[in-house]
Amino acid sequence: MWAVSRYEDVMFVLKHPQLFSSRGFGVATNPEWLGGNPFSESMLALDPPQHGRLRGLIQGVFGAPAMARLEPRVRELANRAVAQLPLGRSVDVMPSLALRLPTEVMGELLGVEPAMRQHLKRWADLMTGGVTTVRPDEHERKRIAREAVTEVRGYFGELLAARQRSPGEDVLSQLLQARIQGEALTRDELLAFAALLLVGGIESTVHLLGSAIHLLTLHPELPGRLRAERDLIPAFLDEVLRLEPPAQALLRTATQELYLGGVRIPKNAPVLALVGSACRDESVFHDPDRFLLHRPGTHHLPFGHGIHFCLGMQLARMEGRLVLEALLERCGGLEPGAEPMSWHRTLVVRGPATLPVTLRAA
Repeated sequence: MWAVSRYEDVMFVLKHPQLFSSRGFGVATNPEWLGGNPFSESMLALDPPQHGRLRGLIQGVFGAPAMARLEPRVRELANRAVAQLPLGRSVDVMPSLALRLPTEVMGELLGVEPAMRQHLKRWADLMTGGVTTVRPDEHERKRIAREAVTEVRGYFGELLAARQRSPGEDVLSQLLQARIQGEALTRDELLAFAALLLVGGIESTVHLLGSAIHLLTLHPELPGRLRAERDLIPAFLDEVLRLEPPAQALLRTATQELYLGGVRIPKNAPVLALVGSACRDESVFHDPDRFLLHRPGTHHLPFGHGIHFCLGMQLARMEGRLVLEALLERCGGLEPGAEPMSWHRTLVVRGPATLPVTLRAA
């Protein structure tokens, strides 16, 4: 692959879809041995004009009015999850909080019954990192990934059929009723939307929440300051996203031979736009490896840029803000737990996999 690491060059890649096709993403997440992946067929892997045709359908789901309606419910879920965390002893906050909240939120948005929500994160992982990190000789991992894709197609296929018979208030019901130039979405397009929302709505928020809590343990002065000045929480989340963007890289394919940063990139070459590196480019960010709460400007790009800018950004930020508000209300400080943390790493995603934390009473 050709890795693009500087801020200016990464922005060039993301701003020019005619030169750097998103179909490379679909190829990377749908190897021949998998036999198809609905996530690889989503609009994340499409270029104009097909991309624009589908993107317009989902914009309303994550717009400001929709987020305002959703906030009371997300606050309720965040408060409940935080209230159940023990005080004074080490607990891994990844499954009990960082994973729990976005899974519940996305489960409700998609209309997934509570008993099935435990499978959502596993499916999201296996359709992405569970595919891109498999070596040719890892036949058991290939089998597990194929089974996950079969489960996703089967479950959401049945859910779509149920919503077709009896529509609800969920996103899938809205998509079933949507029309593009008078035509309904095909079954494959609907499954691709479900897979995209499953991955995008859970994966990024899980790692945002985990990284935010991790940074609070590394900077013990921050909880007290954020508790006293709640309006600093959005700036705190911005700096968390710059320092530890959940999506570390975006895959593209060069549509023609070209030069970037003085380097020749052949036609059809796989290109890896390193978002994590761009967010720490010393020519753009002063002292880039240091956490600075009052870092000026909003030049980072953790949610991408251009036509594929993440539609779920407002939802992820809202979940992050409400979890922090609930944590700061309940506890006086956060300390590293008894066991060392571990990192979840794939070709494109990074975030805490385990995060033992001790919460001190307020």
